[in-house]
Amino acid sequence: MNSKYKITKFTKGKLENIDDLISIEEPLEISLKFKDKEKWITKSLSITMRTPGHDKDLVRGFLFNEQIIQNIKDIESIESFGEKVGQYKIQNKILVTLNNSKNIDISKIKRDFLTNSSCGVCGKSSLDALEILKKDKTPKSNPKLSKDIIINSPSILRQNQSEFSKTGGIHASGLFSSDGKLISLREDVGRHNALDKMIGDSLINNYLKPSNQFIACSGRLNFELVQKVLMTNIGLMIGVGAPTSLAIDLANRFDMTLVGFVKEDSFNIYTNKQKVIVS
Repeated sequence: MNSKYKITKFTKGKLENIDDLISIEEPLEISLKFKDKEKWITKSLSITMRTPGHDKDLVRGFLFNEQIIQNIKDIESIESFGEKVGQYKIQNKILVTLNNSKNIDISKIKRDFLTNSSCGVCGKSSLDALEILKKDKTPKSNPKLSKDIIINSPSILRQNQSEFSKTGGIHASGLFSSDGKLISLREDVGRHNALDKMIGDSLINNYLKPSNQFIACSGRLNFELVQKVLMTNIGLMIGVGAPTSLAIDLANRFDMTLVGFVKEDSFNIYTNKQKVIVS
């Protein structure tokens, strides 16, 4: 989703006034309705800056990746509400009603979240919120990827980014099969939002088959992105940019293969190189 702005561009030695398409960024307030013992409670859980669109996927992925829910069936309903604003008449509030499932972790609902478009983890209320939510390691030998599939994945991601081609100001995450087929893609101004949206889409459509899939992301790979991918049990992640030190340490801990700096003729394998086939 984008909007037209008048800007001044310097090109070929001179200034000119032009119209430019800019990615829209709007706040989304996520509220939960859940049953605590015998009482129904509604709580504002998070405010995140996102690109409007696929908001329900964003919420599904966020709740799953934070392990507030264990299964997509733990969500009874998702409804947008509030005043419609802007040229697209966007509603910036969303209410998720959780069913009375024993899987729902009430303690996590009571934790405070505040996220922004550039960093999800930096807005959490304390370092305690950086707990490792996953307990089991990813498969040590799967998926296996050829060098060509790794090298081609960023270009496939870019070719399928409808918003990036218009604005140049948006991130993407894609779910791929091990033979290089793109299964799901979502875009957002925030890297973590794009990943939440893609995982949410994959959950509701039952796309996830971890043993023969991988995830590719635009930009750098940080701790939070690796943690979100780990929740899917997918053991290989590709980034156009470099990973951070915490991302590498986390990937190593759970036997994930982390590949970054993917170029037309090169890439770096930071962890668990046995899943990459180069011959």
